[in-house]
Amino acid sequence: MANGIRFIAAALCGWMLAGGNVPARAEGNVQRGAALFEQCAACHSVERSRHMTGPSLAGVFGRKAGAAEGFLRYSDPLKRSGLLWNEQSLDRWLKDPQALVPGNGMAFRGVADHRARADLVAYLKAVSEGKEAPVSRGGMGMMAQGAKANLKQAAQDNLVTAIRYCGDTYRAITASGKTVAFWEFNLRFKTDSSAEGPDRGKPVLLPAGMMGDRAIVVFAGPEEMATFIKRQCD
Repeated sequence: MANGIRFIAAALCGWMLAGGNVPARAEGNVQRGAALFEQCAACHSVERSRHMTGPSLAGVFGRKAGAAEGFLRYSDPLKRSGLLWNEQSLDRWLKDPQALVPGNGMAFRGVADHRARADLVAYLKAVSEGKEAPVSRGGMGMMAQGAKANLKQAAQDNLVTAIRYCGDTYRAITASGKTVAFWEFNLRFKTDSSAEGPDRGKPVLLPAGMMGDRAIVVFAGPEEMATFIKRQCD
């Protein structure tokens, strides 16, 4: 009986070493990962030093968590985590960021599907190693909601020359001579100091809603706001 048990155990061990039906870590597909990454591209680029809502993921493999040069918005828990990004840590992060690093600032629930995670990790590794070109940001025009385009190329209708404030209303005057009125709660002011931001002294007006009643004025720096926004009732 004992010999029989030993035989079965040895056979089972050999079957497992040979592969059997034991699930292995999914092999990622770079092309599928590139397609999936388009959903991540609203917050992350894979272009070196091009930080957005989140840090650039260029060269992420082998990098310490919370250490992308030039990104200033890491949470303290992530900076203290001691994580090194590799296949295993990225898979765990993509599955559930809060489970891996509680209290981090990543507003993302995670990817439940293990194959999708493997595809994303494969893509990020290929980009890090220079084997895959960064995913395109798509063909969306500058005026499309959510697009991040080169604001230095804005049309005259979008270049702001002055902003007047009266009562509860802002009026933006553009380089083409057009005046557009907004309820004060519907006009937002932002800055973009990147290479794709507006030229100094040339803020850009962008739509921010489907109804045309909301917009954003993007300045090169905060000091310009006082120059352009004047309290004035005509």
